Amino acid sequence: MKTFATINDLIALWRPLKHDENQRASKLLEVVSDTLRVEAKRVGKNLDTMVENSQPYANVVTSVTVDIVARTLMTSTDHEPMTQMTESALGYSFSGSYLVPGGGLFIKDSELKRLGLTKKQRIGVIDIYGESERDTSHTN
Repeated sequence: MKTFATINDLIALWRPLKHDENQRASKLLEVVSDTLRVEAKRVGKNLDTMVENSQPYANVVTSVTVDIVARTLMTSTDHEPMTQMTESALGYSFSGSYLVPGGGLFIKDSELKRLGLTKKQRIGVIDIYGESERDTSHTN
């Protein structure tokens, strides 16, 4: 199946890739595209059809795909990536925030929302006693 973004999209919307990132980026584009398809199917939508029917929507899907792949490429594969780090010397203090706690591919709720793939909450009632019969003999 076709990916929702290409290496050229990744370069144009994010940054030029390092030599060792090209192969990983190609595979990630496939995985992210298929993951988005699965997320769309969960809410009863066909992402490929939606992309074919609207160029503006196709651009948004490309942008979201690039964002997810870029974030994943920034995630280190040999040590925990830090987005913020503080060190001290004599007090032996260290603190930091991790880019992706636990690592791996993840899609933010805000990205699914941009694609219109969020699950809507429904309110329902289950009648556990079944339908009751009403006595309507005293009404007109």
